Formats: sequence, C-alpha cells, structure tokens
Amino acid sequence: MQLSAAPYEERLTAPRTWWLVSVLAGCSLALILLPFGTLPMLGGLVGGTAAAAVVASSYGSVRVRVVGGSLIAGEAKIPVTALGGAEVLDAEQARAWRTHKADTRAFMLLRAYIPTALRVEVTDPGDPTPYLYLSTREPERLAQALKAAQEAAR
Repeated sequence: MQLSAAPYEERLTAPRTWWLVSVLAGCSLALILLPFGTLPMLGGLVGGTAAAAVVASSYGSVRVRVVGGSLIAGEAKIPVTALGGAEVLDAEQARAWRTHKADTRAFMLLRAYIPTALRVEVTDPGDPTPYLYLSTREPERLAQALKAAQEAAR
C-alpha cells in the first residue's frame, strides 16, 4: 500500500564548509590546551572537533517529508487537507519572505544556507498560522508532491 500519491523526502543537510569549521574549532581548542601538554592538546583536538561536528550534524538533520497524507517539516506534522496552494520561491523571493514580508505567526523551517524555499498557505480556520515557509533545495518537486497528496486526500 502506498502512503501518499507522490512521496517526498528531503534532509536539509548542513553545507560541506560547516565540517571544515568543525575541524577548525577542534584545532582552536587544541591550541588553547597546548600549554598544558601534548595529551590535553590531542584531547582538545578530538573533543572539539567531535563536539562541533555533532552540532553541525544535528542542525542539518531536519527533514521535510510528504507521507501518509501529511506534511512533516521538522517537528511539525500538518495534514495536507489543512493546506492551500504552494508558492515556489527563488532566492530573492525567499529572502524577502524571511525578512520584510515575514509574518510573525508563520511556521518557518528556515535554513539560511538553502537559498530556495516553498511558501504554503494554511487553510485551516482553527489554525492561526497563515502560512508555512519551508527551506528546500527542490521547491518544485515538494510543491508537486503536496498537490498530489492533496488530490489523493479528496
């Protein structure tokens, strides 16, 4: 049994440069601990790199999925029947919607390192959220998956 008409899943992974920053953070901690000896320096290198890598990995582990008649974006789970039309945002439009056009009541799954996004209207009258702003590398594909899931739910 297929859970939705067009299943979609995307992991908003952190960019590769963040892993380099993790190594640099470990090197910085190693240099700080250098006056205490070689063993603390090596511990700082390994521990600092590992801690920074865990932070980068956890921030980049958020997922956007359309499955089982629901849109799951991070920790939010919204039935597709409560959603309206989706607007694909290019880099310039996405920047506008996350700055001066933004509504403070909107749900924003924002990752600044992803330039494109999808804006989805919320049509549920009981929900005060006017729209969802979802950072995504493939906004057209996510919009198609949402549309297919909405048609399948009718």
